[in-house]
Amino acid sequence: MAIASNTRVEWVLADGAVMLAGGANTTIYPSTGEDDFAYIVNDSGARFLVAEDQSQADKALSQRDEIPNLEKIILIDGLGDGDRVMAWAELESLGAQTLAADPAVVQRAVAAIKPESLATLIYTSGTTGRPKGVMLPHRNWVFQGASMQALEIVQPDDVQFLWLPLAHSFGKVLLSAAYQVGFVTYIDGRVPKIVENLPVVQPTIMAGVPRIFEKIYQGANAKAKAGSGAKAKIFDWAFAASTEIKGKQRAGQFAGPMAPARLALADKLVFSKIQALTGGRMRVMISGSAALNGDVARWFDAAGLPIIEGYGLTENSAAACVVRPDDLVFGSVGQPLPGTQVMIAEDGEVLLRGPHVMSGYWNLPEVNAETLLADGWLATGDIGELDDQGRLKITDRKKDLVKTSGGKYIAPGQIAAQFKVISALASNLVVQASDRNYVTALISLDPEALEKFAAEQGLSGDYATLSQSPEVREALQADIDTLNAQLNRWETIKKFAVLPRDLSEEDGELTASLKVKRKVIAENFSDLIEAMYA
Repeated sequence: MAIASNTRVEWVLADGAVMLAGGANTTIYPSTGEDDFAYIVNDSGARFLVAEDQSQADKALSQRDEIPNLEKIILIDGLGDGDRVMAWAELESLGAQTLAADPAVVQRAVAAIKPESLATLIYTSGTTGRPKGVMLPHRNWVFQGASMQALEIVQPDDVQFLWLPLAHSFGKVLLSAAYQVGFVTYIDGRVPKIVENLPVVQPTIMAGVPRIFEKIYQGANAKAKAGSGAKAKIFDWAFAASTEIKGKQRAGQFAGPMAPARLALADKLVFSKIQALTGGRMRVMISGSAALNGDVARWFDAAGLPIIEGYGLTENSAAACVVRPDDLVFGSVGQPLPGTQVMIAEDGEVLLRGPHVMSGYWNLPEVNAETLLADGWLATGDIGELDDQGRLKITDRKKDLVKTSGGKYIAPGQIAAQFKVISALASNLVVQASDRNYVTALISLDPEALEKFAAEQGLSGDYATLSQSPEVREALQADIDTLNAQLNRWETIKKFAVLPRDLSEEDGELTASLKVKRKVIAENFSDLIEAMYA
């Protein structure tokens, strides 16, 4: 069964029902275009589709010839047509009738499920080519839940706010933890409602992608700088004091007799207000899907909102390593989960082994041979290193490393992560350097930040007009100068171009999990790139 829906309770019910029935599901992002939508449904062999609304159903109905195996569509919101489309309420009614006639039907289905039985087929959005179906059996999700329980990262009395896309393995693994540990989970995938929901839900745990944490960091700092001089000084003092004290405490050093009083004052004047925005009960937050800048993690920790960073791929059911709450190391993705092995290959690639590794790619035996290596090792495609405590640090994607014409390697992802923390205006920075004699960058702007900047500067116009203004250019140049001061000489950005619009999934420039598709961007904005090297 395929599920094409935003994160909502019905998604979880459909997912759980399919697994309990001994079936397997495949997940489709609601933003998926018609071509990829039809490809996933057809390639997976899905016989049924759970569609959130008529717009998702229409993607299948309009391409009936492309997906001949699809028998029935179940509509979460909307009415059936008495033929190919069934309303959610009709499915519930059928379920009730079946259970009434045969109360043990679920138990028999569950008893037939084996650890190696396929549970989920997740198609990676990929930064190049057609999506690949990753086969994840039941044992993978059970292992993930048990690993997180063993680490005690999540507790039975936790309250989770889950808004991440459940079509992504990151969201799915959070369900595994909830099933295993038994904590309460509130589910609402409407991103514009996150800020409104937090004080209502009052979660103790919440997971997010780095961009969410970066925006909170940038927004809070921008607001503090825009305030009165006294308020800005108090804000800066609070973070400096907390960072210094907590740094000494983690190093086993004495932070001074006044440390508790200083922290209490900083909490009262500054941090309590930031904590209130998350509901006031947040114990820990989890970041995944992409690298989190260490400065952002350190800032949240200073505010009493520690973020633990995790690392993994869809190919290993989302989680392989995670930072322990009692061993916060900024810039690291922590130690392997219990039962997970990590090894660094000769070329620096991170290799993983454990019960959470996929069975393989669906219908792609030739690709399996490239990724599933001898002795059960999974080639991740990431470059990383292990410290003396066994903690993993990810440098960049292997395929994203670029070499200048001078022979120097550059990690574009690391540079972009640094810049997004520095710049309040930037949404994305895409480094260009492959076989070139100097480094350049394309910069897209955050629409909300641009609107706010324009109001402060007394500027008017649409995104395209404002993005090319001298004022924006001057602000970004200052940010680039700050970035360059942190880079090696051969990494410094000599020229940059501001894009007339933000990068988008609709234009094929971002994956559904907001990863940058460098090849597509290079094609879409080739004229701007060539102009910087003219």
